[in-house]
Amino acid sequence: MTSELSPALRAAVSAMAEKKIEDVVVLNVRGLCSFTDYHVIGHGTSRRQVQAAGRFVEEKLAEAGVRPYGIEGLKSTEWILMDFLDFVVHIFLRERREFYDLESLWGDAQRIPIEASHG
Repeated sequence: MTSELSPALRAAVSAMAEKKIEDVVVLNVRGLCSFTDYHVIGHGTSRRQVQAAGRFVEEKLAEAGVRPYGIEGLKSTEWILMDFLDFVVHIFLRERREFYDLESLWGDAQRIPIEASHG
C-alpha cells in the first residue's frame, strides 16, 4: 500500500483482507467528492462474510481508537457502508457491487495500489 494512506485506512484494508473480502480497491476522490477523501470498496461472496467483515473492520479500527461516524447495512448485509469521515468503506455482496458499480461512478478517481493479500 502506498504511504499516503492513513494508518486507519490501512487498518480497514487489512481487516477486509483478513476476512477474505475480494477485489479491494482504494479510490482517491479528493477534489471529486465533497464528503470524503477515499472510498475503499470490496465484496464478499455471502451475506455472512459481508457482515463478519463489516463487524471486523469496526472492531479493528475501534482497537486503534477510531470510531465510525456512521454505519449502514449491517443487518441487510448486501452493502455495508462505514463512514470514517476521511474515508468510506463499502463492503458489498458481489451482486450488489456489480449493480451499483461505484468504480465507474468515481471513474475519474485515482486508484491507489494496495498489496494483494496471500492467505
